[in-house]
Amino acid sequence: MQATVSSVSTSRTSARRSGSTRAIASQAADDSVARVQMRPLPTKAGLPFLVTVFVVSLFVPMSFGIGGLMLSPFRIVMLATVVPCFCKWVSGGAGQLRVADFTLFFYCLWCSIALSVVHGVAQGMQSGGILFIETMGAYLIARCYIRSAEDFYNVILLFYRIMLLLLPFALFEATTGINILLKLAGSVFPGAPVETYDTRWGLRRVQSIIDHPILFGVITSCMFGPAFFVLGYGKSVFEKLVRAGVVFVIAFLSMSSGPISGLFAQLAVTAWDRILAGMKARWTLFAAGIAAVYAAVALGSNQTFFQFFITHFSFSSDNAYYRVLIWEFGTGSVAKHPWFGTTMTGWDRPDWMPPSIDMFWLFHAILYGIPAAAAMFATFAILFMTIAWRRISDERLISYRMGYLTSLTSFFLVGWTVHFWNTTYVMFIFIVGAGVWLLDAQGEGNCEAEPRPTRGALPRRERSGRAREAQPAKA
Repeated sequence: MQATVSSVSTSRTSARRSGSTRAIASQAADDSVARVQMRPLPTKAGLPFLVTVFVVSLFVPMSFGIGGLMLSPFRIVMLATVVPCFCKWVSGGAGQLRVADFTLFFYCLWCSIALSVVHGVAQGMQSGGILFIETMGAYLIARCYIRSAEDFYNVILLFYRIMLLLLPFALFEATTGINILLKLAGSVFPGAPVETYDTRWGLRRVQSIIDHPILFGVITSCMFGPAFFVLGYGKSVFEKLVRAGVVFVIAFLSMSSGPISGLFAQLAVTAWDRILAGMKARWTLFAAGIAAVYAAVALGSNQTFFQFFITHFSFSSDNAYYRVLIWEFGTGSVAKHPWFGTTMTGWDRPDWMPPSIDMFWLFHAILYGIPAAAAMFATFAILFMTIAWRRISDERLISYRMGYLTSLTSFFLVGWTVHFWNTTYVMFIFIVGAGVWLLDAQGEGNCEAEPRPTRGALPRRERSGRAREAQPAKA
């Protein structure tokens, strides 16, 4: 009898210990899941190989001609991928088809039509074909292969690492005037010519491996916002500032007023977002502030807002005056050739005025007509506004969206004082397409790296409750 009682007592004690062990294990698992959810989501998946090759090819200063056609590494990549990417996009492999996809396609189509009308079908097909490859080719690579938060993070990280690699050479060039990278590249294969640019604030304007210092400033400054909001997500304020600071320094070395204005615009937007993070109406207030500044300039100055912006945010008064002339004579040229532009015949301007059009948003109207310019602007505006207005609940996606929008803000402002061509144009189009995935993201449920419950697992409250039920009441 005593043996039986002892056996029953031992069995109950073992049950109590087993129940306590299960409860502790369950609580530990819950705490582990909670800690994972509080940490920034990891980026397990690597960047698609095609995107890596494409981005790296943008920074290879090499070009050569074949049968009158100039080829560069990024053009070769786009030539090889534009058809497969187009087929993938049409079949739905790049997510839902968007209005901006078709406006950009229309831009390419209208430019080909304009070239054919002015120069003949043969020239229209040749020049229009290259324009299609550089535009839709770059856009579709982004649309097809930047499809998640992880992809977006990894492509921004790749751009950032390239800038880290270029930074010491840029510092050397700024202080000595010697462009080591371009000299080395030029000794191996043909590429951009090495030129010495003027000194500003005691530093040489840095060209690095891009065609011109102002373009080097454009492609580096656009990464300030993404470095802070994307690479800095979940990091300390110090780490965010370090990442954004690296971009600020290398972009500032271009010593170009346009990119530097874009830098400070991103800095202002970032500061506004962080300081007033708890205010829901902060962006309405921000827009109202911009409208107030516009009204003040319009009413209190004898210049238009555009003239005021150009003349007050420029290193050189001569350059500012030239851009004002571009606007005046450029809009006059558009008025004379509104449908098909002047293409390659030369736009209407005085004989003493250089042919360059340092204004991206006006360039398309002058060369290809108002429909082309409207299509390019519509593509940019539609994506910017729809992504900005979309309701997103996940904090990570909200931060990534801010990085994307600040980058586009920089491109928009700089585009009024700079024309994007070659590497800069292709990178601009790629960045525009690299944020479309945000329209397909499903908020919190779209984050692939978020831990998912195992099969048969119970919600935390229910699981913890049953664990407590398993514990025997204390005597």
